[in-house]
Amino acid sequence: MDLKNPEYVPGHGLIKGKSVLLTAAAGAGIGFAAATKAAEEGARAIVLSDIHEGRLESAVNKLKEETGLADVYGKVGNVAVEEDVRALIDYAEEALGGVDILINNAGLGTSKLLIDMEDDEWHRVIDVTLNGTMRMTRYMMKVMKARGEGGVIVNNASVLGWRAQKEQAHYAAAKAGVMALTRCAALEAAEFNVRINAVSPSIVLHPMLRKSAPQEFLEELEAKEAYGRAAEAWEVANVMMFLASDYASYMTGESLSVSSQRG
Repeated sequence: MDLKNPEYVPGHGLIKGKSVLLTAAAGAGIGFAAATKAAEEGARAIVLSDIHEGRLESAVNKLKEETGLADVYGKVGNVAVEEDVRALIDYAEEALGGVDILINNAGLGTSKLLIDMEDDEWHRVIDVTLNGTMRMTRYMMKVMKARGEGGVIVNNASVLGWRAQKEQAHYAAAKAGVMALTRCAALEAAEFNVRINAVSPSIVLHPMLRKSAPQEFLEELEAKEAYGRAAEAWEVANVMMFLASDYASYMTGESLSVSSQRG
């Protein structure tokens, strides 16, 4: 494989027969890539969630068409609202006959120097990225414990949970929190046969980022990577599928870096 221009890697049945719930899965980034990978890796049924109703409907139809999986459902929900979180998980439990795998992908990022940041911008990023992941994890743990059949939760963190970057104090703090949440929740969930891990990607140039960030800044970030490029969304999704699969049976509480950054 040419690591600077990788070819798409097909599925290998890593989660065959499993049911999957994904948040923030109706865009063109990691969420929908993970949903596609889940279908290709043998998932029997999938629930996609997003806050955008129209985009969610299109994503459900697209996933059905592209993968041939008939059992794909959509549920609008905002991870910043506890009632939405409970309604989403309850819906997925019923639609899927039990959620085997939860992928917490919802997150929010902006760019602002800390010295210029207002409280509302800080809280907005924290509430979606960290608190939203906590709300989904907390209620899913309760449901999985009550069902008594185990399960897997995969959270989307970031290398910024370890590394510093200007204008990202709020996002980095939130993602570091996701890592800590993953570690602590995993210890609790181990008692009822649930594994919780996280992926920590470096740079993934999904369309929204390409549109919002200055081109020179993106090129600077890519230049720091060993392969001189950003990760493809499906490359991060591949690692999510590994963590969701039985191949990662001894892993819990881990944050797995998906990065080629030098230094």
